Amino acid sequence: MPRIAFVGAGNMARSLIGGLVRTGLPAASIRASSPSEETRQLVGRTFGIATFADNARCVEEADLVILATKPAKLPELQLELAPLFRQYRPVLLSVAAGAQLQQLGRWFGASLPIIRCMPNTPALIGAGASVLSANRHVSAPQRAMAQQVLDTCGLTRWVDDENLIDVVTGLSGSGPAYFFALVEAMEQAAIAQGLPPDTARALAAQTCLGAGRMLAESHESATVLRQRVTSPRGTTQAALDSFAADGLPSMVSRAMQAATERSRQLALQLEEPTP
Repeated sequence: MPRIAFVGAGNMARSLIGGLVRTGLPAASIRASSPSEETRQLVGRTFGIATFADNARCVEEADLVILATKPAKLPELQLELAPLFRQYRPVLLSVAAGAQLQQLGRWFGASLPIIRCMPNTPALIGAGASVLSANRHVSAPQRAMAQQVLDTCGLTRWVDDENLIDVVTGLSGSGPAYFFALVEAMEQAAIAQGLPPDTARALAAQTCLGAGRMLAESHESATVLRQRVTSPRGTTQAALDSFAADGLPSMVSRAMQAATERSRQLALQLEEPTP
């Protein structure tokens, strides 16, 4: 069994830990660190794993170290963790938005096997979408180990071009918020037309769940599925015509470009200042 250490024990770390435990990895093989005593107690009590206030103690002799802290914290960790990483040479898997492979290598060791990951929040319920990109030091077995971890929380895909991670951030990383914003708007529109709030929420959620399952489980494209539910001059066509008139495709494109660009800006903000 691989020994897995989480530096950080927030929502994403907890979703991965929960997935690993559900799929049979012994709790004794998992550990996590957090500066918050409340968080450590919660994680330890929920999953039965060892927790540490000291990051260095947490990562000792780990096979896979998952960096699940906020991006701005990563440069601060190098003095504490880089010497241990050079000694034990674990695989590093970063889920910190914007942190690039070359930056992670500069902070923690350029010759280490490092993987960058962009997950999303539905991983909390085992329905996530995660995309990974690895540096040249990651072996095939190490890739498989990392994928096994992410597969516990949903769909996993690899990209060879790390720059595409920024695009993924705009698509699946931030995408759940777009979905929730649409559902909010659908609920409020139905309530404004007289539907009770609890009924509006239930119908909106179930409609989106059903449509999502159809899209995930069907071999047909979103375009074909949309066409099948759209009768000429029908109610759905009237709604879609209104979306088109308001520029929905352009609106979505601009939103995703904004998220992608923000991901690139985060990487620039992590750069060390020039001496």
